[in-house]
Amino acid sequence: MRRFFVLIIILMISTLACGLITTATPRPTSSSQPIPVITTRAPTNSPTSEPAGTQPPVAVGTQPPGGVNTPTTTQEEPTKTPYPTSVLDAALSTEINLIQTQVIAERELQPKHPVPVVLLSPDQVRQNEINDYQTDYSDEEAADDIYELSIIGLVNPDFDFRTFMVNLYSEQIAGFYDPEVSEMFVVQGQGFEGPERITYAHEYTHVLQDQNYDLRHGLNYNDDACEVDTERCAAVQALVEGDATLSEIFWFQNYATRQDIQQYLDFANNLKQPVYDSAPAFLKDDFIFPYVQGLTFVQTIHDQGGWSAIDAVYHNPPVSTEQILHPSLYPSDTPVKVDLADLASALGSSWREVSRNQMGEWYTYLILARGVDEKARLDDKTAQAAAAGWGGDEYLVLHNDAAKTTAFVMKTVWDTTSDAAEFSTSLQKYANARFGASASQQGDTLSWTYQGGYSSFFVSGDTTIWIIAPDATVAGSISNQVQP
Repeated sequence: MRRFFVLIIILMISTLACGLITTATPRPTSSSQPIPVITTRAPTNSPTSEPAGTQPPVAVGTQPPGGVNTPTTTQEEPTKTPYPTSVLDAALSTEINLIQTQVIAERELQPKHPVPVVLLSPDQVRQNEINDYQTDYSDEEAADDIYELSIIGLVNPDFDFRTFMVNLYSEQIAGFYDPEVSEMFVVQGQGFEGPERITYAHEYTHVLQDQNYDLRHGLNYNDDACEVDTERCAAVQALVEGDATLSEIFWFQNYATRQDIQQYLDFANNLKQPVYDSAPAFLKDDFIFPYVQGLTFVQTIHDQGGWSAIDAVYHNPPVSTEQILHPSLYPSDTPVKVDLADLASALGSSWREVSRNQMGEWYTYLILARGVDEKARLDDKTAQAAAAGWGGDEYLVLHNDAAKTTAFVMKTVWDTTSDAAEFSTSLQKYANARFGASASQQGDTLSWTYQGGYSSFFVSGDTTIWIIAPDATVAGSISNQVQP
């Protein structure tokens, strides 16, 4: 299960906060709202849910990433020792209650019941991540993620997903709400100061969302559903995180004390994040997508009708990253359903299907603009224009374990033939640079033969089909199954 948490990464929130400081006027710390009673407990087991990425990657955007040049987490044994008892002292309980009361008033949502607050140390957070990944994320799953992300050019084949994820979340987690157990986790270590207080405001908004709209079941935002529909879940995550980020900003504007502001500025000015800085380019952008683009989407809705307009969105959530990137397309422009055949059986018994999902406008952009090969990256304006006009897609990743080869196919339906043609032009430029060869053209099909592989691209009207395979024979077999 995905957790919702604020990452200390929040570079964009640092920027927003700095911009807001000149206009922020702290409100009195009293409120007419009833103060919700919090309960506390010490964790006796590590939370069982998986961490969330921004549109993380078993099927693009759904699993957490991994891998820098550090020892692998498989060398660390999961702890069997319960966490030591931690209790909120009276002062911290009072402070947390006050923030909750302020967020309730600001976000205009009422809680249904108190939420337990659990204290964790940074070491406990790291051990929890290790335990989660050893239990829930197998070596085979990690390998499949790499087959997928490497064939679409976003990581190198030797990228170590698991280790990177553990190190990243150990570096970045400041606090989180876990909807699977309905508990708030506060990471202790440096005190409960401005950065921790703004984090708590963000996370308590998730509590209100969950208690009012049921994130896992009402919004169908859970592991099983998201594994088969990453595009919809990416949009829901952007709604949820964008909402919490806007709520957090309002809290900062209206309730942060001068001490909070100074502490937050000191934190932002001294922020060091070596693990995040070492992340692949696509992952840096993807990680903050729900906070940055989600905030823009939610702010647009809020401008139209305040919090009640945002509440209405929870009854009809966005269904694509296209709607998040272009709020004017919500809710009318929904994805076209695209279905690909069972290609594993068509290729032979040695092939298996690794993943089948939707790429969406956001990941289409990331492939073009944030690939691991810097010389193949298109500029942002070109990549954004090429991905815009996305209407719907489905992609497959297949792997031959015996031959140690991978194949990929993506069929995309665009809004117009002009959109398809624009993507075709940009894809050709990208592929020429990535594959180190100019495209050959035969009719409506472009092709590239390069060391270690073969790629083809077909365009007809509003439809494009992109294939990457170990050789022309495999690519041809795929093409015969997917071309109209």
